[in-house]
Amino acid sequence: MRQRLYLRPIAFAESPQSEHGETVRLGGSLVWASRFALITREGSRITSRERVCVADIASALAALPDDLARQGESQLAAFRKVHAPLVLGARTVRLDQPQVMGILNVTPDSFSDGGQFLDDPQAALDHAAAMLEAGAAIVDVGGESTRPGAAAVWEGDEIKRVVPVVQRLAAMGAAISVDTRRPAVMETALAAGAHLINDVSALRHDPRSLEFAAQSGASVVLMHAPGEGEDLHAGGAYADIVLDVFDWLADRRDAAIAAGVAPERIVLDPGLGFGKSVAGNLALMNALPLFHALGHPLMVGASRKRMIGALSNEAPAHQRLGGSLTLALKALDAGVHLLRVHDVFETVQAVRVWRGLRDAALTDFAQLPSS
Repeated sequence: MRQRLYLRPIAFAESPQSEHGETVRLGGSLVWASRFALITREGSRITSRERVCVADIASALAALPDDLARQGESQLAAFRKVHAPLVLGARTVRLDQPQVMGILNVTPDSFSDGGQFLDDPQAALDHAAAMLEAGAAIVDVGGESTRPGAAAVWEGDEIKRVVPVVQRLAAMGAAISVDTRRPAVMETALAAGAHLINDVSALRHDPRSLEFAAQSGASVVLMHAPGEGEDLHAGGAYADIVLDVFDWLADRRDAAIAAGVAPERIVLDPGLGFGKSVAGNLALMNALPLFHALGHPLMVGASRKRMIGALSNEAPAHQRLGGSLTLALKALDAGVHLLRVHDVFETVQAVRVWRGLRDAALTDFAQLPSS
């Protein structure tokens, strides 16, 4: 059984100069790691864990068997990769700073805002315009609820919900993502003016999805969900949820590339809340920096998720702003590139303050003599 190596960042610096340059910038973000855990696993069993600082990584990898050393060198290169912007129609979304994706559900039964915009196209557009004005870089339009227990939607109904909204958003000049797992919806939404496919099944739900995504040339978000078929939440059993999700995303990324999807057009999402317990979601949030080792931009959708209610006296979805912002800031500290959220104004404000702190940290040590 092949051994796998994982380089997990475990200590961070506010700026590279605070550690005299002995840091690794994560995915071109404003986050720098100064120490890593080198974890090896055989099957589901972790066989070793070693802590190393950046200055010692090269020698630590050189001491490993050749296959593990190659895995480590590949991951280290992936950490250091600076991602090109996403070109979404006339909009260019830079990934050297955090960006916000606003959620627009045109569904009757989404867990947070189901039915709010389904039968009122003008209300949906007004909401989208407000998100864009507040600073959303992308609007994510979805016509099917993926909450646990939600009924499947016929693709014809999903198209009727999504396409008119996409057309009007395109007329506004917005960068548009379509949240769907059906190739017919992907195709009609892209033709209507969408630019990004956000597939919660990671192009598994329909065997035609991989081929279509490759031929379309669109950027794609591949999200982890354990279930197959209609129930994406089924089968959430993990030996080690962090490493299992990491391996799963690596496999789906490889499948997409093998099908012809350009690597630079792939975004990865660990899929918080999909077939995962509260403890599992928390473990993934704490381990987000590891996922830069996959070499692609990262997206996190933690907004108003069930885990927040579970940790706050079962607060209903519309009363989870505080928890949503806490998780958003945690993701920012991990160098996540895209935050998928309901509360755009508040999240953008949090991002801007966070960015101000990071910018200040980059200059705090500039005039100090080296020791």
